[in-house]
Amino acid sequence: MPLDRSRLARDILESLFQRWRRPVVGKGAPSVAAVPADAPLIDRAAALLEERSQSSGVHLAAGILADYAACDDAGRHAFLRALATRFAPDPQAIRAALDAHDADPGPARLSAVTRAAEAPRQEVLRRLNQAPAGTAALVAMRADLLRHLPQDPMLAPLEDDLVHLLRSWFNRGFLVLRRIDWSSPADLLERIIRYEAVHSIA
Repeated sequence: MPLDRSRLARDILESLFQRWRRPVVGKGAPSVAAVPADAPLIDRAAALLEERSQSSGVHLAAGILADYAACDDAGRHAFLRALATRFAPDPQAIRAALDAHDADPGPARLSAVTRAAEAPRQEVLRRLNQAPAGTAALVAMRADLLRHLPQDPMLAPLEDDLVHLLRSWFNRGFLVLRRIDWSSPADLLERIIRYEAVHSIA
C-alpha cells in the first residue's frame, strides 16, 4: 500500500493546532455577525471578521472552509481574489498613522503604523484557522492560490500574508519529540500502521 503523504501531512498539521481549536462553551459576547448560511463566501468572511463569539466564530469559519472546498476552480479563484482586494489595508489610515508618527515619533505611534498597515485579511485567515482542520484547509487554499498567481498578480498580497502567517505559526518551538511504543494512543498507532504499511514495524 503506497504511503499517502498528503493525508499524513494534513493529520500532522491538524494535530499541531488541535489544542487551540476547542470551542469555549458559554463564554464570549453574543454573536453580532448573523449572516445567512447561503450568503456569498466573501460576505461570510466579512461577518467572521466582526464575530465576537468564539463558538459562533468557529462554526462560521468551518462553514466557510467547507463551502470553499466544495466550490469549483472558478469559484475558489473568485473568493481568493475578493479576499485579496476587499480586505486590503486602508491607505488613508496608514497615511494618518504615518503623519502622526512624523509629528510625534515614538513607540506608541510606530505601533499604530504597524496596526494600520496590517491587512484585515490576516485576521480573517487567523479566524479561519480556528476551525477544525483549519490549518490543512489554509494550506490547500494556498495551493489553489499558487496555481492562479502566475495569471493573476492581484493575488500576490494574499500570498504574502499567508506566507507570513504560516511562518509565524510553524517554528521549532512547536516540535514535540516523543517515543512511540505500544502504550502510545491507539489512534496514533493506527495511523502509523496505515501510513507506514510498506515498512516493517517492530
